[in-house]
Amino acid sequence: MIAWNTSSPIDTEKSRDQQASSLLARLHQHQEGVAAMTSGAFTLAAWMLDQFPTLSIGLYLLGYIIGGYQKAIEGAGALLNERKIDVNLLMLLAAIGAASIGYWLEGGILIFIFALSGAMESYTMARSSRDIASLIDLKPETALLWENGVEKRVPVDSLIPGAIVVVKPGASIPVDGIIREGSSAVNQASITGESLPVEKAVQDEVFAGTINGQGALLVEVTRTSEATLFAKIVQLVHDAQNEMPPSHRFLERFEGIYAKTILILTLLLMLIPPLLLGWDWQQALYRSMVFLVVASPCALVASIMPAVLSAISTSARKGLLFKGGVHLENLAGVKVVAFDKTGTLTKGTPIVTHLLPLQGYSEHELLQIAASIEQRSEHPLAQAIVGKAEEYGLTLEQPKQFQALSGWGVTADLAGETWKVGKAEWLDHSSMSESAVKRAAEREAQGETLVYLQNSAGLAGIIAIRDTLRPDAPAVIRALQQLGIKVVMLTGDRRTAAEALARAAGVEEVYAQLLPEQKSDMIEQLKQRYGSVAMVGDGVNDAPALARSTVGIAMGGTGSEVSLDVADLVLMNDDLTRLPAAISLARKAKRIIKQNICFSLTVILLLVYANFVGEVTLPLGVVGHEGSTILVILNGLRLLRSQQPIATR
Repeated sequence: MIAWNTSSPIDTEKSRDQQASSLLARLHQHQEGVAAMTSGAFTLAAWMLDQFPTLSIGLYLLGYIIGGYQKAIEGAGALLNERKIDVNLLMLLAAIGAASIGYWLEGGILIFIFALSGAMESYTMARSSRDIASLIDLKPETALLWENGVEKRVPVDSLIPGAIVVVKPGASIPVDGIIREGSSAVNQASITGESLPVEKAVQDEVFAGTINGQGALLVEVTRTSEATLFAKIVQLVHDAQNEMPPSHRFLERFEGIYAKTILILTLLLMLIPPLLLGWDWQQALYRSMVFLVVASPCALVASIMPAVLSAISTSARKGLLFKGGVHLENLAGVKVVAFDKTGTLTKGTPIVTHLLPLQGYSEHELLQIAASIEQRSEHPLAQAIVGKAEEYGLTLEQPKQFQALSGWGVTADLAGETWKVGKAEWLDHSSMSESAVKRAAEREAQGETLVYLQNSAGLAGIIAIRDTLRPDAPAVIRALQQLGIKVVMLTGDRRTAAEALARAAGVEEVYAQLLPEQKSDMIEQLKQRYGSVAMVGDGVNDAPALARSTVGIAMGGTGSEVSLDVADLVLMNDDLTRLPAAISLARKAKRIIKQNICFSLTVILLLVYANFVGEVTLPLGVVGHEGSTILVILNGLRLLRSQQPIATR
């Protein structure tokens, strides 16, 4: 059978135009690398055509201009805008100086390798920024609005909370919302870093930028497009990449002073030896050019940011969002990790296990009262009570004068009576019978949390609630301890419940019955005793402690709104196994930065010494200096390799 080519000349021309556009886009994306390689090619050609001086010098000049243009712009900008002499200007002066005394090849090699190292540093930035670009590419611009049984395609920015959108199989979910109809497996890798799709059904939350599986969904919008979790993640990663760590800011300040010093010493080296030591001017100029090359701080300046950006980029791909390089540095020095209990070490979905009614109330009556009051609270214990009432099909009433007292409980008026629901310490439980006290103690001894109900007549009942330990929590705590980190628990829960869970998890120290401000004070005490402290939490009650800790680490799934605002590091899918990996990555980044700084300083000192004793030529100085710059950048790029979470089995 003969296959006929049915494409028209116009289609062929369009295809060629698209290919050309794609090629131009790729060249533009890697323009620094292209310029460096082109510069190297002209320098090589000039060296090979050395027998034709005019042509050779012309080719050298082209290599100088192509390879040095970008660095000249950067150096001139620093000089004019910031009144600062930077390493770009030093390198260009060295290349021009080399050419002025006839060392065109050495100057060309200097420009080529300097441009190549700059291209590699830009690659690090581009590779880091690719996470943002890939995220942005996942953001849909339009959505299928469902109105009166009709689909209508509209801009995502026009959707308001309460609108219903249709998400078809395989499509990107355009909004943050709640599923109102349908079920599907959703790929949430862009948000949480999870490799496997997550099963979603009615009442489950979905996020913009995630990918729907095989089922069609009707989703109710809960946030506007600029307020979605997806938008916040993009902004967080972008901010993190633009925020320089303190060590790099110090190096930038140091670079300006150092560059001026090197320039002054170079001028002195040009003038003093001929005048006082009998050198000829050619020799002095040559040695000063070698000094200018080998003493420049290129490798030192490149020691930090490639490593930091690589680590932040790797973390972002795995659902670990650092808010900046400073937090990466701080995490490397953490000595203590303090965990909140509910929703952090536990699943955060507690269940009601026992009801102990008093004052003649039945279990269902007690549960109905408690659930009616707690339905306005977002606390996990409150949600457990409401969930139990719904399980029994109880009808809930609307309370009045509802008020929540952080760390204690809630108060409200219900059916003409004022109720308090919360901790025993907040309520008067002196009217409890000896039998009730004994039963309550038994429940606490088993690690259950007790919620007390009180009305005008006194204590009306007790509800026992148990939260289950996260399956991976013990392995995470062991991994942290193996890293030499002390693990403590800070919780507002009663000591007996907290200690029972701590034993199961392997936590060393427990601080229980803490109010939010007491958690914050305890963080300060731990910092004074041990040094740097990381706090891991998930809710509003943990916000003061997260803010006061050296590194605040938040659970992004269960407390995303608060987490993204308060924390320094966010675990997007609540995966605690990422935490030891994050600390290991931060420590590795710190080690690499130290290696880079020590290596670059050693190379500078050795080359400067060799220059003064006359043992280093300009080509060797160029290769040694710029080669060290490339090596420290490559060393930082090692952090781009995937970091795996610890094994939990």
